Amino acid sequence: MTSLPMRVRDEEGNFHLEDTNQNERSLWLLNPPNPPPLGKKLISSLKNNKFFLSSKNKTCHQHVASFLRSLFPILSLFGNYDAFKFKDDLLAGLTLASLSIPQSIGYAILAKLDPQYGLYTSVVPPLIYAVMGSSREIAIGPVAVVSLLLSSLVQKVVDPNVNHDGYRNVVFTVTLFAGIFQVAFGVFRLGFLVDFLSHAALVGFMAGAAIMIGLQQLKGLLGISHFTNKTDVVSVLESVYKSLHQQITSGEWYPLNFVIGSSFLIFLLSARFIGKRNKKLFWLPAIAPLVSVILSNFIVYISKADKNGVNIVKHVKPGLNPNSAHQLQLSGEHVGQAAKIGLISAVIALTEAMAVGRSFASIKGYHLDGNKEMLAMGCMNIAGSFSSCYVATGSFSRTAVNFSAGCKTSVSNIVMAITVILCLKLFTRLLYYTPMAILASIILSALPGLIDIREACYIWKVDKFDFLACIGAFFGVLFQSVEVGLLVAVSISFAKIVIQSIRPGIEILGRIPSTEAFCNVSQYPMATSSPGILVIRISSGSLCFANANAVRERILKWVTQEDDELQERSSNFQEETTRGSVQAVILDMTNMMNVDTSGILALEELHKRLISLGVQFAMVNPRWLVIHKLKLAHFVDKMGNEWIFLTVAEAVDACMSYILPI
Repeated sequence: MTSLPMRVRDEEGNFHLEDTNQNERSLWLLNPPNPPPLGKKLISSLKNNKFFLSSKNKTCHQHVASFLRSLFPILSLFGNYDAFKFKDDLLAGLTLASLSIPQSIGYAILAKLDPQYGLYTSVVPPLIYAVMGSSREIAIGPVAVVSLLLSSLVQKVVDPNVNHDGYRNVVFTVTLFAGIFQVAFGVFRLGFLVDFLSHAALVGFMAGAAIMIGLQQLKGLLGISHFTNKTDVVSVLESVYKSLHQQITSGEWYPLNFVIGSSFLIFLLSARFIGKRNKKLFWLPAIAPLVSVILSNFIVYISKADKNGVNIVKHVKPGLNPNSAHQLQLSGEHVGQAAKIGLISAVIALTEAMAVGRSFASIKGYHLDGNKEMLAMGCMNIAGSFSSCYVATGSFSRTAVNFSAGCKTSVSNIVMAITVILCLKLFTRLLYYTPMAILASIILSALPGLIDIREACYIWKVDKFDFLACIGAFFGVLFQSVEVGLLVAVSISFAKIVIQSIRPGIEILGRIPSTEAFCNVSQYPMATSSPGILVIRISSGSLCFANANAVRERILKWVTQEDDELQERSSNFQEETTRGSVQAVILDMTNMMNVDTSGILALEELHKRLISLGVQFAMVNPRWLVIHKLKLAHFVDKMGNEWIFLTVAEAVDACMSYILPI
């Protein structure tokens, strides 16, 4: 127990509290070093970036070597990389390529690009990421959600049906801006921006996007020639009904597309089910898409089904990635829109990649460096924009295959990219007869992994507000558009933060018997108060313009016994307190990290009002930045140094000594 401070009368007849130990602790609290200025914080943030950290004792050569190892994590593999690890990476990379090749073609068509651009995106970005990324399992390439996002947003800038080359150029420009934003996030440690799309919102967004992607595949699966450019569920279903009805009545609908597509969809889903049930057969769902492409090509070629209305891919341009630097539109009317779409794409791509990478890193028991990931993603997309690629990121389905195949390092991405290069050089002609229905079935078979009903139920059980963000994103994507779904999700997340800031909880504290601990009396009913003393803790990290007045008014209502809610919460307090005999208020500021001018003004008004009511005001443990600002505003001088304490127990003892009669 702390010793009670003594009340001493000075020469003028005024009482003061005197406690040598408490005075010494108050000096520690009231005279900390000044916090660093804003400019120094920004510079320190850059210096603390792991790309720039280095020891002062290192030589110039060691500095360079350390920087290169930090920038290119693959260099650290050379020390312990052996033939056994390469064998595992080789098998994983080949298995990965068997899934990536057909998926990449399908995703390119989903993005309203020619098939070869999906293959291009599976070459350059994986190679860049392999040398710069810190994840060992993540598989890089085009993904369904980003492909849908690009097709839904870019087509509002340039119609691909009217100006296909212009549309493609805007996509490349969007990819460049996405890479630039991702690099900026990594260098300036702005990864918190990605977190604005919360986990709950991401679950809902992914589920809504998966359903929309599935509906988009009805065009290929049913062999529909005329299809809407809108992405909401009502427009898509209406377009499917009208187009299908028109083609059936005119005799232009060929059910063979549906027969082929649905047959191979059943095969793909069966392979996926078997692979999940038997982990040793992980390779079956991985090679099933490539087997489907090969078999369907053979069937169409032998039966001449393309002559009977089966829609096929036809020409896939052979050769390596062509230079696309001259196609970037860095001036003109579309630059601003491309930058906006690039920012949205960057956030979505990073969010998906970080979720995937961290999931598998936690399984393997290592840490994934978020800033390095953002830098690697940004560099690969910048390089991709110059080499005919569109926005690439980590794919959950391909990463799961890579992990199951036993990959040891990111070398599996290199193997996969080299395999795709061989396909581009040697085998593109063999893709001529690939039915569009097969590509649709491949994409459809990958969508169940994006819909996590169990996680949505978990969110509903744990946090109803998070579930509101989840369901808002889901319905926003489903019934409006991708950008509306994102806007709804982010808006609900922001609203949650604002509401919690505007109406922070006020905890009434009491002493736990036989201890010096003061805890919330609602959580610990056995906690007791000291007669006439009200101890309050604000459950907010900041006292600011948004909540300062609300905090002040609630405290004053409690002191004047006008707040029924707080009276109910204090029902276990002693009778002296509940009858309006509050003589001292102690504000525990341990949780409060910052205060602004509105917060300081509210504290000053609260102090004046309490003094006018004859109630003593004390503060406990204001944090570094808070006490610095309170001193600059001269609030510490107004309330007196002796009424600022290091612990609640000291403050209660001091107030008890003050209010007890001499």
